[in-house]
Amino acid sequence: MSQFLATAFARNRPRLRLPDVPPLFLAPALQNTITPIIPRASFSTSGPKSLRNRDNNKSRGVSALRRTGLKHPLSMSKEPLPQPVLDPKKRSKVKVDENHGLYGFFNKDRKALSTPEEDNAHGRAWSVEELRHKSWEDLHSLWWVCVKERNRLATETRERERLNAGHGEYESRERDRTVRKTQRAVKHALTERWYAWEDARRVASLDPEINMKAKGDDPVFIPQDFEDEPAEETSEEQPKVAAAGV
Repeated sequence: MSQFLATAFARNRPRLRLPDVPPLFLAPALQNTITPIIPRASFSTSGPKSLRNRDNNKSRGVSALRRTGLKHPLSMSKEPLPQPVLDPKKRSKVKVDENHGLYGFFNKDRKALSTPEEDNAHGRAWSVEELRHKSWEDLHSLWWVCVKERNRLATETRERERLNAGHGEYESRERDRTVRKTQRAVKHALTERWYAWEDARRVASLDPEINMKAKGDDPVFIPQDFEDEPAEETSEEQPKVAAAGV
């Protein structure tokens, strides 16, 4: 009877929160009446079913991983999909530009790698003395030839590392060093010309006969009027030279 009354009392007793009751070791009789409040959150990030029915997303349910197609057919849905051609003999040849700029990253034979003998077959670098006599167009062309050569060597170096070829590193590195010496000489020659141009411009700006602000057909050289200096007067008397033996 006492056990029945204790159970009925526990059911009818209001639930108490943890902050409102003393510790359990002080009031063991309240152990069955305490219900801890634990915050709960939904595991799913989707909304309830009522909200999902209100979704206006037309692409809902379309998944590329599960291969679920579109809900609404498109104009191309009835067209057959292209099939890959596995036989190399039946494949059509793609027309490419023979003079495409990307071929500049390969050698003249358009091979992925050059042999060490081919990379080693080169001369010396251009010197500054030789480049001083070249025109601006020649220096411009030589610079871009060096740039293309370095691009080709860098492409082959990358391909050699990918294939782990184990040969050609020394020859490629020496050829690249020679090309860089030529580029350094080109920059040296152009720097000298720039300083010479600046010196000439500075001297011309101090010359009153040169019009530095001339545009179009305006004369650059404007000679000034000047008078000839009088010639020195020479005496009319000629020195008498005694004739020897008279």
